[in-house]
Amino acid sequence: MESLSSKEYKKEFVSTFDGDESGSLQPRQTPGVLYSKAIPTPVEKPTLLAWSEELAHELGIEKPTDQQEIDILGGNRVTDTMYPYAACYAGHQFGQWAGQLGDGRAITLGEWEAPDGKSWELQLKGAGPTPYSRRADGRAVLRSSVREYLMSEAMHYLGVPTTRALSLVATGDPVLRDMFYNGNAAYEPGAIVMRVAPSFLRFGNYELLNARKEVDNLRELVDWTIARYYPHLTGEDKVINWYKEVVERTASLMVEWMRVGFVHGVMNTDNMSILGLTIDYGPYSFVDDYDPNFTPNTTDLPGRRYAFGKQPSIGYWNLGCLAGALLPLVEKDQLLAALESYQELYWAKYYTMMGQKLGLDDLRVEDIELIKQLESTLSTIKPDMTIFFQLLIDLPLYLESEQEVAEHFRKALYNDLKPEEGQLLYTFVTNYLKRINTNTIKRQDSQQRMRETSPRFVLRNYLLHQAIEELEKGENTLFLKLQEAIKAPYSDKFDEFFQTRPEWASQKAGCSMLSCSS
Repeated sequence: MESLSSKEYKKEFVSTFDGDESGSLQPRQTPGVLYSKAIPTPVEKPTLLAWSEELAHELGIEKPTDQQEIDILGGNRVTDTMYPYAACYAGHQFGQWAGQLGDGRAITLGEWEAPDGKSWELQLKGAGPTPYSRRADGRAVLRSSVREYLMSEAMHYLGVPTTRALSLVATGDPVLRDMFYNGNAAYEPGAIVMRVAPSFLRFGNYELLNARKEVDNLRELVDWTIARYYPHLTGEDKVINWYKEVVERTASLMVEWMRVGFVHGVMNTDNMSILGLTIDYGPYSFVDDYDPNFTPNTTDLPGRRYAFGKQPSIGYWNLGCLAGALLPLVEKDQLLAALESYQELYWAKYYTMMGQKLGLDDLRVEDIELIKQLESTLSTIKPDMTIFFQLLIDLPLYLESEQEVAEHFRKALYNDLKPEEGQLLYTFVTNYLKRINTNTIKRQDSQQRMRETSPRFVLRNYLLHQAIEELEKGENTLFLKLQEAIKAPYSDKFDEFFQTRPEWASQKAGCSMLSCSS
């Protein structure tokens, strides 16, 4: 185990590529470079609120015990071997080209080599302005930082590819935010999260270089990405084979989001990881009542571009943007063929996953119709997604009446079933039981598959909202409990949270809908 202050950090990215070394934080365009030096701006009083012990152990990082170490997490101290920088990238935001964006409030301190030899970027989010902050202050509030810290780790324990969060620090400084962009700005407590990932490279890093016609920089970045993160790919076809793998990883990530009911909320191309990780936790949510048209992001209304059920198609659209960025390096026909493979990849993975959630022994052709019937039923009756699939695990193999079926799923319902809804559910359950009774595996093996695929605990927005309100009052009881609950999402250890979203939370700001303000 090493301390944050004694470690000799690597600087592979900044040593490889051209950057703006001036250190100026003045907002500006930075053509010809892939990053700009950006020293974190000190805060009043960094105070450690949370520390991810398991992640720290994996990375070989000692927990900070004195103020000098905590100052690193708060951006008040930079060690001699660190090289803080903000990355330059672009992106399509809500379907429109946005030009240069970049790390507006994220500053990478350096690369930490773990005991197993793997390298991880350590990045502070909310550590002050960078050349890419545009008109913003580069800060983050406690509200958004708690959400990023807890959800990064929650997704990891759910088994969903994700960036991680090592620490959460209060800054002691107030930050002015207009939470819903409605002219009601107010001061909120500031905070900083240390994010951790093998790389924070996004589709937008490649898009920007292509847009600026910096073909040499584009080729160098692609070659470096492959050599560092896809070293098994070699030879003259390595670029197209790399793109194919990004397509496959993105399809897998979309399936994982659909499996657990996660809605990202801002699937812009600058929020798409080149490693197939979930990245940038903003106005996200888990699905409560099942609704493919649900979006948690107020900015996404009324078009609902990034709604729950649209996420797989947006993944495809974003991969199309990445393909466009690679045209100077790969033949168009090759890129199009690789892109079109996404649909088949996604649906094959999706139906396999759904078969697991249903506890099927294998996926038969007729099972696809059963899955479609399930989706239609859920979209109509809108039960709580998490609770419904838990109740499905313990569904009796023989139910004779519509009333018995409705009673079994009552705990998952937000409203009483209308007659036609009750009939719809009963029809699905009847067909499902016929299929389950033809399984070639034991019932307990079928149920185990379902338990491993469907979480019993998810980090719901109303729970986060309550924990944040407590923290703002100086209390951390619920926060600490949630920090433990996220580590056991497939167990019944935290069944105190096994309930539908309370009525009061359905319309309360921060519980159902959120904005990008953070």
